Amino acid sequence: MSENAQRLSGKVAVVSGASRGIGAGIAQRLAADGAHVIVNYRSDSDGALQVVTDIESRGGKAIAVQADVGVSSDAAQLFTEARRVYGGVDILVNNAGMSIYKPIADFTDDDFANLMQANLTGSFNLMREAARHLRDGGRVINMSTSVTRQMFATYGPYAASKAAVDQLTRVLAKEVGERGITVNAVAPGPTDTGLFRHGKSEETIERLKGMAALGRIADPQDVAAVVAWLASEDAGWVSGQVIGANGGFA
Repeated sequence: MSENAQRLSGKVAVVSGASRGIGAGIAQRLAADGAHVIVNYRSDSDGALQVVTDIESRGGKAIAVQADVGVSSDAAQLFTEARRVYGGVDILVNNAGMSIYKPIADFTDDDFANLMQANLTGSFNLMREAARHLRDGGRVINMSTSVTRQMFATYGPYAASKAAVDQLTRVLAKEVGERGITVNAVAPGPTDTGLFRHGKSEETIERLKGMAALGRIADPQDVAAVVAWLASEDAGWVSGQVIGANGGFA
C-alpha cells in the first residue's frame, strides 16, 4: 500500500479500459490509496485479472468486470455491478478508448465510427451513468490528450474525439456541481506503454522525448498520480478543468 493508503479509504472507483497501460496504472494507484476498484475490460480478461491479482497482492481490493462501454447497456451494467458488489460508486475514471492514426483523406467510414464509439460514445455513456448514480461528493475524471493542443498530421479524428470529451467535461461539471461532484479531464502526453511504442522507431520516441520540457516520456504512474490527486479530497475545489499531465509537452 502507498503512503497515501487512507486517502481514498471507503471510496469505490470504476476505471474503464483498465486491463493494461495507463488504465492499469490508474487502477493500481487508486487501490494503493485505499479505494475498492472495478477493473473494467472489453476483451482482455487475462490482463484485467492480472491487474486484480497485483492489487490484491498489495493488500487492496478489486474485481474485474467485462463491459464494452461504447454500448449503453454495457455501461449501465458496469455501474449496476459496481453497486451490487460495493454498494455504490464514488469515482469514475473514463479511460477506455482507442487510437487510429491516418490522414483524414484515408479515413474510412468504419474507422471514424469505431474511433468515435470508443472514445466519445463510451465516455458519454459512462458520464451519463455517473450523473445518474455517482454518490454526492464524487469524482469524474476523463482521459483526454495533449494532442488537442497540437497540429499533428494523422491525429485529426482522434484529437477531435478527445476535444469533444473536454467539452462534455466542462458541461457535466456545471450540471452536477450542486451535489459536490467534481468533473475534470487529464490530458497526458506521450506515455510509455506497449500501445505507444508499437510501430514507433527509437528515433521517433527520442524526438517525442525532446518535445517535453522534462526531457522524457511519461510512465503510466506519472499520469496515475495526477488522477489519484483529482480523486482525493485535496482536489475538491478543482472542477471543469482539463489538466495537462505531460511534463511540459509542446
